[in-house]
Amino acid sequence: MALKIYKPTTPARRFASTVDTSDLSRKKPEKNLITIVKKKAGRNNQGKITVRHRGGGVKRYYRVIDFKRKKYDTDATVVALEYDPNRTAHIALLEYEDGERAYIIAPKGLVVGERIRSSQGLLEIKIGNRLTLAHIPPGVLIHNIELIAGKGGQLVRSAGNAAQLMSFEGGIASVRLPSGEVRIFPPDCAATIGEVGNADHQNIRYGKAGTRRLLGWRPTVRGKAMNPVDHPHGGGEGNVAIGLKHPKTPTGKPALGVRTRKKKKSSNKFILKRR
Repeated sequence: MALKIYKPTTPARRFASTVDTSDLSRKKPEKNLITIVKKKAGRNNQGKITVRHRGGGVKRYYRVIDFKRKKYDTDATVVALEYDPNRTAHIALLEYEDGERAYIIAPKGLVVGERIRSSQGLLEIKIGNRLTLAHIPPGVLIHNIELIAGKGGQLVRSAGNAAQLMSFEGGIASVRLPSGEVRIFPPDCAATIGEVGNADHQNIRYGKAGTRRLLGWRPTVRGKAMNPVDHPHGGGEGNVAIGLKHPKTPTGKPALGVRTRKKKKSSNKFILKRR
C-alpha cells in the first residue's frame, strides 16, 4: 500500500497526499457489526472539555471490532479488507465456518481469501493467527496484545505498529512495545501475529484545514495568544515570555520535559525498561 499524490489543481492539492486504498473493498460495512456512537466533542459527563480541539466532523458508524477472538480452533476466512473511519488501521471482515462474521484489525500482509484461526494451544505462526504468549516463539512480531487474559487486546492497535516478544522465562513473557518500553505479561495473555497494516498512514499530508475539520479536529490556539483566565501562558502586552519556569498545560500541569507519571503507579512493577 502506497501514498497517492494528487495533481496540483489547487494550492491545497499541491501538497496533499492520501493512502492508496485501491486494494480495499468498496462494500458497505456489515449491518450487524455497526453501531451509533454519540459524539461528545471532547467533553466528559460533566460537560467539561477533557480533550481539546475536538468537535464537528462527518457522521460515521462505529465498526464493532472483535479484540478477543474467542472462537477457538475454528477456521475463519478473510472476506474483505475495509476502511475504518474510527481508527488509523484498516480492518478485515472474517467469516467463520458456522457463518458468523466479525471484524478484526487487519495486519500487514493479510489478503482476501486467507484462512486464519485463534487458539489457546499450539498453532502455526502465521500472520493473522491469534494465540497466547506462552505459545509464541521469541523474536516474533505481534500486535493487539492483552493486558489481562480474556479482556481483549488493548495494546499495539494503531497503523504500522508492532511489538516484539523478547523472551519467555519463569512463566513470564517480556515484550518490547513500539515505544521501546519492555514490559512483562502473564503467559495466558493473547496476541495476534504480525504487525498492524496501513503503515503509510503516518506519511499522509492533509493539504488544507478543511480536511482536518472533516476528521473532527478543531483549530489549535497557542496559550500565549489567550487571556490569563483561559491559559497559564495568557495575558501580557505584545510578545512577552510565558513568565513561568516550565511551560504548562491549560489545567496547570507541567509540560515539555517534566515527568508527571506517579511514582507509586500500580503498573510500575510490570515495566522492565522505560521508553
